[in-house]
Amino acid sequence: MRISPDQWVYWSWRGIDLNATIVFTWGVMALLILGALLTTRRLRDDEHLSRWQNLLEVLVTGLDDQIADVSQQRPGRYRGFIGTLFLFIFVSNVLAVVPGFEPPTGSLSTTTALAICVLVAVPLYGIAERGVRRYLGSYLKPTPFMLPFNVIGEVSRTVALAVRLYGNIMSGTVIVGILLSVVPFVFPVVMQLLGLLTGVIQAYIFAVLAMVYIASATRTHGGGADAEDDRAGSPSPASRSDQE
Repeated sequence: MRISPDQWVYWSWRGIDLNATIVFTWGVMALLILGALLTTRRLRDDEHLSRWQNLLEVLVTGLDDQIADVSQQRPGRYRGFIGTLFLFIFVSNVLAVVPGFEPPTGSLSTTTALAICVLVAVPLYGIAERGVRRYLGSYLKPTPFMLPFNVIGEVSRTVALAVRLYGNIMSGTVIVGILLSVVPFVFPVVMQLLGLLTGVIQAYIFAVLAMVYIASATRTHGGGADAEDDRAGSPSPASRSDQE
């Protein structure tokens, strides 16, 4: 039984393999880009909003609220990164119900790449918010002897992010495959729906954990007030489009 889309090789040339992980990753990326273009091409700032714009408003507002609640900071600076992580994982996992589609999040290489993105983003946001000295100084607290342990903590939580997402998605795929071979009717369908719910939850958990890590690196005094001001004064996606 194949338990990872890395094992599906569609094309190979001189040691370069084009496997299902790459194909479906680019497919999800293309779908997200196309959806963004179609949703934002006719944004309006009146009472006659399209269904897609209403969905976009709900998504952006909910995302901002979650970021502000977790970080107690202005959500605008983190919206793009956290939103991209969530949407990519969410769409990848939801499309698992499509016959023949293998979610790229079922590959350890994909989840590791996503976790590395978080690993890189944490110090970048931390340095941008607090400065180089203050951010790097946090690794020496409460004592300089904690430096190796703090570094190990950064690496270990990155590994945990990758393995957690991979393990949940891969295990669901394997269980459904086993049930299809044993009881190929009703029960596998129920497990597929349960796997779909798990995939949605994992997308949310991954995005929230990424925001928690970033918030711990960037949090300064007074962040809560900034978050409330930003949420109260932030324009809708349609308004932002008009302002641009």
